Amino acid sequence: MPSDEQLAVGLLGRTAYGRAATTLRALPFLAHARHIVADGRVLLRMPRSWGYHRVCAGSVVAYGADNLTSARPGESLWTVQVVGRCETHEPSTAELERFGPTPDRVDGEPFEPAYLRVDPQFGTVHFTDGSAGPL
Repeated sequence: MPSDEQLAVGLLGRTAYGRAATTLRALPFLAHARHIVADGRVLLRMPRSWGYHRVCAGSVVAYGADNLTSARPGESLWTVQVVGRCETHEPSTAELERFGPTPDRVDGEPFEPAYLRVDPQFGTVHFTDGSAGPL
């Protein structure tokens, strides 16, 4: 039976976007990101122009995602969260391909990506609609 951390990371592989939570000047802060899962790690892509990558890098972050708006009829709903140290990351060519195309612009500015890596230390998984386990 997989651990909650392994199950959470596995479910993250079924969706493309989530939110990184950390602190900014001692206050809670959420940052939207595109993600992929590689070798048990969660790799993030954010717009460099936002500067959120600087807040996350070197910190412990919680990263969460769900299928609440993408579940098909009859499919169980789930939410997951992994918590771990976040660092800058230089993606390989294969990882860049898995991230897919970048947007042309974000908030009217040309998109320049920043990449991060979260090394999960623990995870949580929650299922709804009567599901008691993996889909």
